[in-house]
Amino acid sequence: MSNDIAIIGAGMHPWGKWGHNFVEYGVAAAREALADAGIPWQDVGFVSGGATVRCGYPGYVAGATFAQALGWQGCEVNTSYAACASGSQALAAARNKILAGACDVALVIGADTTPKGFLAPAGGYRPEDPDWVRFYLGITNPTYFALYARRRMDLYGDTLEDFAAVKVKNSLIGSKNPRARYRKCFTAEDVAASAMVADPLRLMDICATSDGGAALIICSADYARRIGKADAPRIAAISTVTPSFASAVVEMPDIATDSAAAAGIDAHSFRAALPVKAYEEAGIGPEDVDVAEVYDLSTALELDWIEDLQLAPRGEAAQLLRRGDTAVGGKIPVNPSGGLACFGEAVPAQALAQVCELTWQLRGECGDRQVDGAKVGITANQGLFGHGSSVIIKR
Repeated sequence: MSNDIAIIGAGMHPWGKWGHNFVEYGVAAAREALADAGIPWQDVGFVSGGATVRCGYPGYVAGATFAQALGWQGCEVNTSYAACASGSQALAAARNKILAGACDVALVIGADTTPKGFLAPAGGYRPEDPDWVRFYLGITNPTYFALYARRRMDLYGDTLEDFAAVKVKNSLIGSKNPRARYRKCFTAEDVAASAMVADPLRLMDICATSDGGAALIICSADYARRIGKADAPRIAAISTVTPSFASAVVEMPDIATDSAAAAGIDAHSFRAALPVKAYEEAGIGPEDVDVAEVYDLSTALELDWIEDLQLAPRGEAAQLLRRGDTAVGGKIPVNPSGGLACFGEAVPAQALAQVCELTWQLRGECGDRQVDGAKVGITANQGLFGHGSSVIIKR
């Protein structure tokens, strides 16, 4: 069996604050993906769901929940949870199932219904839970984003204007994406006028939380050929590596870095390790990438990810931004979907939405958002507690 796994279908429920059951979003995305693939639901041998922890027990067993909602037909099911990297973990499980020869076709789904405001930790008094502890201390997600932004300003000379320029870029291209939640163009003045949340980041520097769903149909290369989709985009790599000691940057939900100075051990960046494994598996380098979808929880974090993906030397991402290189039509377009700036965060769906966007880009179906000649795309995504992912798609 070939190690190539084809993506023959992609679907999404538009992001927003709809207030409906998460299953509705996932089923809509799955049906769109099945229609896109041109195959019946009965052909699916494995359903891999990204779990949501905010929607009761059905969210904990999302794979089975979606299989039941689509109609029991005897397929195997799986549910994966890795916070914001849940979708990639679910995709990896489905890919491995096909590579093992256990099935030909898999459906991967992630969907969420989120509350207004922060994604809070589990309730009660939980001092043994690092996620609870950091909220108890007042260290919410935007606090981390602000620390990363201030670090860029201090180390590399990035400015508030650079961060605003990321928002302006993403809002412009996101205004052309019918699946995006926010489709309004914003200016640097709009960003500067928005409320301060965590200095130096303002409200419009930080992504919202959203409802939404995304789904993929993946299959063996043999099955793709049998149904006339031999040229479908392929999954070239999925990296879900964990951090290496010693970790040099504070990552959510930690409140300190490792200390290994006395041992003489080099410090590492977790986020930068994710694409290294992906490039190695795919047999390519960053110079081969045509388009990237990164996890822009904040404007400044998009610049970090550009460097973590080795699309720019460390400290030089803002220079690419200023030259227009990261816009559609530039040297290396980043977030042609509009990114989280235009979608908001629907946790188990987000990593899959990135792969949906790259699939459509590599098929040349993105209209005004299209990256000309795109053949290789990469994603970057991060969860909590050492979870993260980078996926490479090739055509």
